[in-house]
Parts: sequence; structure tokens; C-alpha cells
Amino acid sequence: MALGTLDRTPPPFFKQGPSAFTRLVFFASLAIFLMVADLRFQMVRPLRAAVATALHPVQQVLLAPLHWSAQAGDYLRGLDEARVAQERAEQQLAAQADALMRERTLVRENADLRALLELQPRVQARSMAAEVLYDAPDPYTRKIVLSRGSSAGVKLGSPVLDRQGVLGQVTRVYPLTAEVTLVTDRDAAIPVVNDRTQQRGVAYGLPQAQGMELRFMAGNADVQQGDLLTTSGLDGIYPEGLPVAKVLRVDRRADSAFARILLTPMALPDRPRHVLVLHPLSEQLPERPDPSAPRATTGNDGASAATGASAASGASGPSGASAASLASSRVTTERP
Repeated sequence: MALGTLDRTPPPFFKQGPSAFTRLVFFASLAIFLMVADLRFQMVRPLRAAVATALHPVQQVLLAPLHWSAQAGDYLRGLDEARVAQERAEQQLAAQADALMRERTLVRENADLRALLELQPRVQARSMAAEVLYDAPDPYTRKIVLSRGSSAGVKLGSPVLDRQGVLGQVTRVYPLTAEVTLVTDRDAAIPVVNDRTQQRGVAYGLPQAQGMELRFMAGNADVQQGDLLTTSGLDGIYPEGLPVAKVLRVDRRADSAFARILLTPMALPDRPRHVLVLHPLSEQLPERPDPSAPRATTGNDGASAATGASAASGASGPSGASAASLASSRVTTERP
């Protein structure tokens, strides 16, 4: 019998249901229906959530080795970083201990010299902490508002610092808040001194560039990029030695007698959240002499007044004597 004449249909016992093409069309249609139903009607979301919840413990068990290996790597890296940080901290501590010993020696020598010269001891400024609440609503000024006011002891003119340097000065005080004018404001001016050359000047705010400017410095002044400017303490407001700004650029122009010196503030106004408010230095310094007070007469003036008074007493008798006594008493009281 030829092979082509054999019946290739399976016997009825081995029949498997619909044909393969029918099953392909059915399952493809079912998949398309489920995708459309999930996209349009979110019908499969509860089923997906139930399956995810049921498989979550299995996922955690399978991911546990990965988590353990990552934690072990982090632990080893942390140990290595801690060892390096400890060595660096020990080196810094040794260097700072040496610097501290030298500083203590210099402080003691400075105190001895000031006592020898009978100079007034340096003033220790009192301070309090405050929090920056928000920026002032005026768009034409650079001001911030603090969380402490007159009820907490904040006073008009108090300097305000952050951890980098001088931030500004209190220009308006309310019972519960205080308004601070920043060093970058156009009306801000701080007497400064160059830490390298000890040359004094005045730093003004430059709001356009969020910086400052050292004005009225001669074109040949010894100012270099990177010089640190600190408070001079001559204004009676800021204590001496507080960092204010660094020199950013020096433009020396041939057509001007002054150099244009741009500065970068040490305290960036947009970053600080907590600040330190100092009490005005003027409250702890001796009172300045009143320029309207009468001037004391010198010894020559007193001698001439006494001579004139004695001459008047010889010329006019008792009345001249009384005038001489008055003149001598005036000289005695006015002489320092």
C-alpha cells in the first residue's frame, strides 16, 4: 500500500478540541479585549492589585540576597570611610592643638601688652540666635525678616551674622520680628580693613550683581584678587575682625583715579536659615564726646585771665578783687 494513501487524521480517542488557528484567534481576541477594558474601564486593576499583593512575599524572599549583599557592601565602605575620616580628624586635631597653643600664647602676650600700655580691654559682644522667616516684600531692597524682635532684646542697629560672616544690620524692630538690611543692599555700607595689608576702606552693597563694591580706593592701591576684607570696628557697630567679603575682581582704569573693586560677600543672603544677632557695639563703648560741649581753656588762657584779673584788682579796688577771684575760680573749674 502506498504511503500517500494512509489516513493521517487522529483517531477519535486522541482529538484535542478546537484547532490551533481557532485557539489563536480566541486568545488574541481575549488579550485585545482585556487590554482595551483595562485601558478604558480599569477592569483589571483589582486583579492586578490582588496578584501583586499575593506575590509580594515571594518578591521579598527573592530580593533578600540582593539587599543583604548591598548592605554588606555599604557596611564595608562605611568602615573604610570611617577609618579615613578618623585619620584625617586626628591629623586636623593635632594641627589645631598646635595652633591653639600658639593662639593662647599670643592672647596672653596681647593682654599683657594692653595692660602695660593701659589700653581698654576688648569688648565682648553679646549675641542671640534667630531664624529667618521670609524676605521683605519690597522688590527694590535686599532685606529679610527675623523671628525675634524688641521683646527678645533685639535693638536697632544690631549686626547680624551667619556661619560665614556678616549678613547685615537690623534697620527696623517690631515687638515680635525684626527687619534686617543685607550687605548687598544698595544702602548698605560697612567700614572694612584688608586682612593682608591692613588698609581701610568702605564696602557698599551692589544689588544688581548680588555682591558688594569697595569704592574710593586709589588706582594704585595694594588690593589683589582673593584678599579677605573684615570689619574694622571703627564705626562702633560691628565688632572688629568679622569676615565681610573677598575681592572678586580689580579693574584699574587709566581714565579714573579710583579702581573698580568688586567683592563677593562671605555670607550668602539666600542660604542662611539661622543667624546670630549681636548687640550693638556702641552700647558697650565709652560715650563719644559731645561736639557742642564748651571747650576747656588751656593753661596760657588761664594765666592771661588771671593776669588780667589781678591788673583789674589793682586798678579798681574791691570790685577788681572780686573780678579777679571770679576769673581764678573759672580757670580752676575749666582746667582739665
